[in-house]
This record gives sequence, structure tokens and C-alpha cells, in this order.
Amino acid sequence: MRRLGWKRKIGFAVLGLALLLGAVIGTYFWQIRMQKPYEVNMGGSHHMEEGAAHDHGSVQASAANQVMPGGRSCAAITEDAGNEAVREFRLTAAQTVKELENGTTEQVWAFNGSIPGPEIRVTEGERVRVILDNKDIREGVTVHWHGIVLPCSQDGVAGVTQDAVNPGEQFTYEFIADSPGTYWYHSHQASSEQVKKGLLGPLIVEPKEEAFDYDREMSLLIQELNGVYRMNGSARVLPVEAAPGETLRLRMIQAANETETFSVSGASYRILAMDGHDFNAPGVLDHHKFRMGAGQRYDLLLQMPQNGKVVIASESGLQVILGTGSDPVIRSDHALFTWTDYGVPDPGAPVADLPVDHSHTLTLDQNLFINSINGKSFHEIPPIIVNEGDRVKLTITNIGGGDHPFHLHGHRFQVLSRNGVPLSGSPVYLDTLLTQQDETFEIYVKADNPGLWMMHCHNLMHASMGMSMMLNYEGVTTPYRVGTKSGNLPDL
Repeated sequence: MRRLGWKRKIGFAVLGLALLLGAVIGTYFWQIRMQKPYEVNMGGSHHMEEGAAHDHGSVQASAANQVMPGGRSCAAITEDAGNEAVREFRLTAAQTVKELENGTTEQVWAFNGSIPGPEIRVTEGERVRVILDNKDIREGVTVHWHGIVLPCSQDGVAGVTQDAVNPGEQFTYEFIADSPGTYWYHSHQASSEQVKKGLLGPLIVEPKEEAFDYDREMSLLIQELNGVYRMNGSARVLPVEAAPGETLRLRMIQAANETETFSVSGASYRILAMDGHDFNAPGVLDHHKFRMGAGQRYDLLLQMPQNGKVVIASESGLQVILGTGSDPVIRSDHALFTWTDYGVPDPGAPVADLPVDHSHTLTLDQNLFINSINGKSFHEIPPIIVNEGDRVKLTITNIGGGDHPFHLHGHRFQVLSRNGVPLSGSPVYLDTLLTQQDETFEIYVKADNPGLWMMHCHNLMHASMGMSMMLNYEGVTTPYRVGTKSGNLPDL
């Protein structure tokens, strides 16, 4: 048999390399098309990109309050005014310069000039009014209220619930804070870039009646700012004043893309709540570490020792040091906290034999530059269509591409099972579910908030690469469009 000459071998190698390079480039530009479609109506029963040959035209913001043909416009779904107290805030998005700990400076984007943005703190039942001004963010900006159940028109998603607010423009958000807990806000225009540049902040809804006793509380927001992980804006160890014997509530907000694992040394603690929703009878944890996925919130309750410090540390190097005195013993044998059997069951919130009107399976995966749900990406993923009052079970399976914290806008959901095993502890209500490879969860959603709602991975880079879809209510429409024509690119 004749052997191939060296020139022919080189030729085949070059051809193979060219084919591989062509496939990579082709896939890359196909993924860019996912990020930047020309024009897409995310309120449709399917999301086919509208090209120039089928140009339906974008409806301008002046038509936002019109009822669209065949249904009710998301832009017209608001919260009726009542006699509740009104709390008004103002957020100005602008480019600014931040001085770093090493004395250098960097260009960032900020709300009201601070990184993270100012804490918005209100009381349960108050009407929240936030006036957003865009000073000079050229791509436009919005504010999404992560975890808050509110009217569709106030959700802050560019191209779905509003147009992005351009430089010199203004938008007013208004909703009733009727669910106490720990939340946060961030831009949902080019979110993977704008959150990383600093457009985010904490949102706390205090309860009318406190379920737990503590002396003091504080918020701890973890973010990635231009590639550097920070807590409350600092990349250094964060010192917190705490007196011996004092009981603290720590509201931890994970706003960075990657999963963070935290340990607590020097005191036992309880996890009171996840995603703003209390556990039923949370037990004491000692020498436990816990994982927080992107977008999640954990509320911790701990009592300071009579002597010494308490250290909360992440595996990425972030550290909070509470109190003064001697350092605690840092152990390396922390057990991993599992919330599927934490706390006490509530007979009023079972996980079995729940009525279900329809079920859907969502398979989360990655292929080269593409992150997918059921093998499709972004606007090519058919939306889930529901009617108000439907009870929906979603089976979510992570088969590849790393951790996928799955976030549903406008709703909270109950987690029923993990890997086929029903939850055996407290009922767990979330808006962001951390899924890791080879995990399968069943969640239960009550369709009780008509609108057009995004569902996406809150590793915002994964969302920008296609892992984003819609939960749409039958008959709800939108005058806005996602795409390069309008400039609305919520997950870029």
C-alpha cells in the first residue's frame, strides 16, 4: 500500500485545521447572532428573528400604554395606587473613576457614584418609587429588581418591559414591596457587561413584624468589578464592628457570576432565609460551609463570642472579620450545608401530590460558544406559555457547561426535589436555583403574575451566550423589541 508523502500529510493537516477553524469561526458568529439579533418580539408565542424583509417595525415608547391587538400590553400592567406610604429614591447611572486600594484608578459605571450602588431599604407594604436617570451610559441602562414580584411593566428588562434609558433620559419605577427579605437591583441592558462594570446595588425589604431577634444587621454584597472580586466594594479584608455577645443578621448577596463557597469560623450560626424567604425552624450549623450561586441571597444569624473574632471567608479569598480580639481556629473539615433537609417540614406547604396543570423539562447545556436550553439558544427557544392560575412543574437538568443558577423573573417558586429525592426539611422558596452538573431539580410555579418574564442562567456570561428564555402569559403582549434595530440587548 502506497504511503502518503510528507507534502500530502501536511496538506491534509492544513485542510483539517482550516475546517476546524472554519467551524469555530462559524459557531462564534452564530453565537454573536444569538447575542445581537436584528429584531425579536419576545412576547410572541415563538421568537423568530424579524429581518429587514419582514420588518414589522418597532413600536415607540409613546405607545407603551396602548393595549396591543389581541391582548393586554405588559407596559400597561401597573400597580393601582392605594393609601400605602410612598418611599422615593433617585438613581443616576454614570461613568466615573474609582480609586483602587493600590492607589491606581479605573473607569467604572456606577449608580450615584458608588460601587456598589446605594442600599435601598424600605418596609413591607410601602410603595417604592425609583427615578432612574442616565447621565452618560451610551448603550442605555435599565434597573431590574432581582427577586421582587412586581408588575410586568416595572421589571426593567430592555426590549421586553421597556426601552433602554438612553443618555439624558429618565424612567420611573413603581411597585409595592409586599414581600420582606433580601434582594438586589442591577441593570438588565447588556447585563453581562453593565453589572461587571458596577451598575448594581442592594435592596432590603424590612418586615412589619420581625420573626427573629437580633441586635444589628448589615448587608454584604459580593461582586466582580472589572475582573476583581469585592465585598461591599472592597477587595481587601472587610472589618465589621461587633460587640461580644451581640447577635447579628448578615444579609449576603451574591452578585458575581461564579459560585462562591463560604465558611464561618469562631461561632455557630443559622441560615434564616434564602432568596428573601424564611426557612421554617432553621437549625444551628457548626463548622459548615455553604455555596451561593450567582444571584442568590443567604441571611445568616450568629452570636458573637465573649472573646475573639468571627471570620467569614470565601474560597476565592474574600474575608469578613467580625469583632476584635483573638483569631478563631480556622478549620479545614467543614461539612457542606444542604438545604434539601434543613429545618422542619410545614404541612401547609407539601412537596408531594401537588396539582399540576402542565409540566416542562428544561435541559441546560453548553457547546463551544453556545449555552443552550433544550438544545436551543435565546430567542430560538420556544417560550413556555401559561394562563393565569396555571400550576406548572419544571424539571431542570444541568448536563454541562458548569454551574447554572437558574433565575425566574416575577415569581417565586417552590423546590420539590433534587435528583429524584423529595425535600424532607423546611419548604424552600427561591427565585434563583443553583444547579451543578448532573443535578436535576423539580420546581413548582404558580402562574399568579400575568406578564412576560425572563428565565435565564444568572451567570450572566452564560445568559449572554444563549441560556435565556421566556415564560409568557397567554394574551400579554409588548410594544418593545429586542435587537440591534432598537438597541435593546438585555443579556448581551
